[in-house]
Amino acid sequence: MGNICRSPTAEGVFRKLLEKFNQETDKAASLTELGWLIDSAGTIGYHEGSPADHRMKTSAAKRGYHLDSISRKVVMDDFLKFDLIIAMDRDNLTDLKSMANSERAEIRLLSDFLGDDWPTDVPDPYYGGADGFNYVVDMIESACPAILKRLIDSTEN
Repeated sequence: MGNICRSPTAEGVFRKLLEKFNQETDKAASLTELGWLIDSAGTIGYHEGSPADHRMKTSAAKRGYHLDSISRKVVMDDFLKFDLIIAMDRDNLTDLKSMANSERAEIRLLSDFLGDDWPTDVPDPYYGGADGFNYVVDMIESACPAILKRLIDSTEN
């Protein structure tokens, strides 16, 4: 929603996964040359211009992730600029779909890339304790490999 907890974490985790993938495969040059754009944004602008929540940064840093994005609100151009937009929960999914001005961007839930043992919505840890932030990182780490596979597969087709 506000782009200071869940989505900057997903951005940071995915960037690190892509960096590792690039180092370990022969596809490194071609993926870089494809000009993949990884970004995060919120459906509300309440925290616009702010860095990620310090508690989220702490949880992510313990696993080697650097969250350096600055909060911004989703804009109409995002639906043209990005091929895949991932919502953290059903409320944000509904908001994104109502904002979409193009059929170009595919809008999905993060849980679409997780197994059945995970909840449908990534819980917002903002009002909870450290365990909530760690759980969000767990969910995102679990989903990112499937997201990467999906993007690679769509690039190869």
